[in-house]
Amino acid sequence: MKKLWTNCHIASMKNGQYSTIENAVIITHQEKIHWIGTAQDFNLYHSTHLENIEKIDLNGAWVTPGFIDCHTHSIFGGNRSVEFEKRLEGVSYAEIAAQGGGIASTVRATREATDDELLQSASNRIKALLKDGVTTIEIKSGYGLDYENEKKMLNVAKRIGETLPVTVKKTCLAAHALPPEYKDQSDAYIEYICSEMLPKLQQDGLIDAVDAFCEYLAFSPAQVEKVFKVAQSLNIPVKIHAEQLSALGGSSLAARYHALSADHLEYLTEEDAKAMSASNTIAVLLPGAFYFLRETKFPDIQALKKHQVKIALSTDLNPGTSPVLSLRLMMNMGSTLFKLTPEQTLAAVTINAAYALGLQDTHGSLEVGKIADFIAWNIEHPSEITYWLGGDLDKKVIYQGNIRDF
Repeated sequence: MKKLWTNCHIASMKNGQYSTIENAVIITHQEKIHWIGTAQDFNLYHSTHLENIEKIDLNGAWVTPGFIDCHTHSIFGGNRSVEFEKRLEGVSYAEIAAQGGGIASTVRATREATDDELLQSASNRIKALLKDGVTTIEIKSGYGLDYENEKKMLNVAKRIGETLPVTVKKTCLAAHALPPEYKDQSDAYIEYICSEMLPKLQQDGLIDAVDAFCEYLAFSPAQVEKVFKVAQSLNIPVKIHAEQLSALGGSSLAARYHALSADHLEYLTEEDAKAMSASNTIAVLLPGAFYFLRETKFPDIQALKKHQVKIALSTDLNPGTSPVLSLRLMMNMGSTLFKLTPEQTLAAVTINAAYALGLQDTHGSLEVGKIADFIAWNIEHPSEITYWLGGDLDKKVIYQGNIRDF
């Protein structure tokens, strides 16, 4: 049965702009958008040609595409709230790490957790994002750091997509940190990722993209390039964590491999922005981590805009540096911290985020033939979505043509 969604206004986000349609109608058929336009055009051309259709009155709502959270580490064991408290009491990160804390504690807890325990804890976090309007989410591995535990994480990500009403893209971030068994052996660990982990995980059908953390405290550009070459040979698209703490040219490296996205980018240079523009690599900014780490180096937004690099925003949901459970809050931070307009922040969590996952042909904007993921907001203008700080705005979330029940 087709569905007729009436009495609404639309911010389609086609071409990254509001692309407003007032007094609009949407027709969906199964999980896709069948027709979209004004009520006047519908009455002229379609109203007499539809039979057996379900009608839904949206009561004057503003309709936007469903939100896409394109960078999360939402599967992990335990949490690091106690470390957060210790840091606020003056204990340094180095001291915490020496006591077995930091990412090592998350790796340990993730390895010790069962599949079902990881599924339950991650589902609870992701449900908070879904209530905010998220209909598509990327989930990275990277707290297992060996084949069996990375596979466990990616399997849990797959199960989340099967048990919750959300589209899940699975990213292998084995090159996230050194596991304890490879202490001071980063080259050997990269070789293990390249020769064993990636080929096996690809054969398991668990990877949609490959990511790597290119930083002085993680992996060098040369090491990351080895990972990218293997991913390329396996026909897997790549992404990168780059320029978060220093300027190593990781985003330019990623651009050379036509990466879907380069993420963080506080230390991005104009040359990096030029390279990303040439390869249509999306800049994913993560204001939650910027805020949580009290960063003072701002991403060069002007360089990104000058070279017309598409900008996405995401939660970076993780236990150590961005325990964020609201993508809409990141939109507000994108405006207040990074000076993006509300229209730009809405594009950043819809069509630009779809590009960051390679989903731009099916998701991210309201157009005929695309997946019918959208949000009907009880607001007076789309700018309110970014304007309101916190809270749960009144809305209906439609996922693949059906109203979600939470």
